Amino acid sequence: MRVAPPIVLKEDVRRKLEQLARGRSIAARVVMRSRIVLLAGDGLQNKQIAASLKVAPRAVALWRGRFLELGVEGLLKDAPRPGHAPTISAERIAGLIAKTTQGTPASATQWSTRTMAKEAGISKASVSRIWRANGLKPHRVDSFKVSNDPQLADKLEAIVGLYLNPPEHALVLSVDEKSQIQALDRTQPGLPMKKGRGATMTHDYKRNGTTTLFAALNTANGEVFGLCQEKHRHQERLKFLRMIDKTIPANKEIYLICDNYSTHKHARVERWLETHKRFQVRFTPTSASWLNMIERFFRDLTQNQLRRGVFQDLEQLITAIGNYIDRHNLNPKPFIWTAKASDILEKVTRAQAAINKRRSA
Repeated sequence: MRVAPPIVLKEDVRRKLEQLARGRSIAARVVMRSRIVLLAGDGLQNKQIAASLKVAPRAVALWRGRFLELGVEGLLKDAPRPGHAPTISAERIAGLIAKTTQGTPASATQWSTRTMAKEAGISKASVSRIWRANGLKPHRVDSFKVSNDPQLADKLEAIVGLYLNPPEHALVLSVDEKSQIQALDRTQPGLPMKKGRGATMTHDYKRNGTTTLFAALNTANGEVFGLCQEKHRHQERLKFLRMIDKTIPANKEIYLICDNYSTHKHARVERWLETHKRFQVRFTPTSASWLNMIERFFRDLTQNQLRRGVFQDLEQLITAIGNYIDRHNLNPKPFIWTAKASDILEKVTRAQAAINKRRSA
């Protein structure tokens, strides 16, 4: 007659097992395993424990052995199972991945699970599983724009340096314009959200005019200065700069980060800046407006206030924008820039190399 290997429980281990065996929120299988080990620690044999707990003797033997091997941790989760043998060979999977990444179907610009399943001779569920395992999403395309500015490195270092190490006794303002903001009124009133149904809004609309928001974001504390104007010309740009000049104390130097829009480089704007020496302008590289931090605020404004807004006239739109900026400034939070100029430049260099390789191929 075979005798099961004995289990000797230390006091702290026994207390832990008793907690698991009594736990009301513990999984039932863990409770049962803990009771098996406690009875084994009392000297009972496998058949006696099986009869007492009304389980199979082989289950008692299994968890006795698992405890002797792994301790209490071995009772908390099942051992990994081998699963069934794969029905799709590694070669076929590699071929499917190659087709997905290197080609397209004859009648479409991208693969779907159904077209690939038909091409590979497997089920669409298998295609979906293989794509998920390898992080492939043929239906998605990410847009990009690599700057070709010959002064990219210098401009990048200057702007990121202002974000990460702003000069003392100076303000760094990220400045830009959100142009052509439309006051849209829906042709029919929508229905409010209720249980089991989302809010509704007609897809067609009436235009009630447009406005341009001139805005400057204080990168240190997140405060925003805004001014809505009817047009988007150098005259409105100068009006906004004069507003900033009057608002910010005269003892502060001001660094402006802005893009390469022609209005920003107009001769009259440049002459005004020359006569106001405390203003220092740093232009973003071409095709790199994402480097301007104010774009992040514009995104929030669009998402939170404009996209679903309904405005019967232009005045309502301007009032809504002004109220949003006022509420934002009651508790402003700065956007924290973390990327180093060297890291960004390295990514741009890799992207340009990949583009050049693609062109040569």
